[in-house]
Amino acid sequence: MKVDYSREADVLMYEVSHEPIDYAEEMDSVIVHFTKSGKPMLLEILDASKFLIQTMKATGRSTASKS
Repeated sequence: MKVDYSREADVLMYEVSHEPIDYAEEMDSVIVHFTKSGKPMLLEILDASKFLIQTMKATGRSTASKS
C-alpha cells in the first residue's frame, strides 16, 4: 500500500496495488478506481484536509498539536 498527499490539490491517495485501472466511480469527495474485475485499486480523497478534520471530530480526537 502506498499513501501520497498533494498539498496543492489537497488530495490524499491510497494506492492498494499496481494492477491496471479500468474505471472509476466518484462518491461525493471520494473517487475509487477499480480493475476490470471490480477490485478497488486506488482511493482518492478530495478536499483531504476537510475530510481528515471531520474524521478526527467523529472519532473524538483533537486536531490540536500535543506537546
